[in-house]
Amino acid sequence: QVQLVESGGGLVQAGGSLRLSCAASGRTFSDYAMGWFRQAPGKDREFVAAINWSARNTYYIDSVKGRFTISRDNAKNTVYLQMNSLKPEDTAVYYCAAASVGWSVVAGEYRSWGQGTQVTVSN
Repeated sequence: QVQLVESGGGLVQAGGSLRLSCAASGRTFSDYAMGWFRQAPGKDREFVAAINWSARNTYYIDSVKGRFTISRDNAKNTVYLQMNSLKPEDTAVYYCAAASVGWSVVAGEYRSWGQGTQVTVSN
């Protein structure tokens, strides 16, 4: 298993930006596709974005397309989520996750999870 630690969350006004980071350790980072999920209070965990091991392929849910960008630096064992033009509905705990079988929108395909980082977007 790979261990994951997220950082970069916080409180931001609507229209602002945040950059989340997820540092991996324990296994070869480039063996894994990486994903970002989020969970708002009272709601199910939701897929946000994913990136394959080489960073050649990325995927986003429609609600964040054009605003969020997922990227990775395999030399630093880190995946990022750049979030621009944030909206109050983006408020959630954001989790990064690692999948050894290729990227997926399904949370169950990811075997390693971070502890989450809170993102709060105010009006």
